[in-house]
Amino acid sequence: MELALIAKAVAIAIGGLGPALAIGKIGAKAMESIGRNPEAAGKILVPMLLAAAFAEAIAIYALVIAFSIS
Repeated sequence: MELALIAKAVAIAIGGLGPALAIGKIGAKAMESIGRNPEAAGKILVPMLLAAAFAEAIAIYALVIAFSIS
């Protein structure tokens, strides 16, 4: 039972770390791009949101895997 809890903790920790770093970098680069060219904010926003959604999906997959460990 204890090993299953440790496995769940490791799965969600590793599965959440990657997307967290990715979303931070996506946001930082988007703000940097908008700061350099404010007129392009509309063109940057949609791809930024899509990339963040895909990165967040990876975290959700990790959560599903953590719940499926028994």
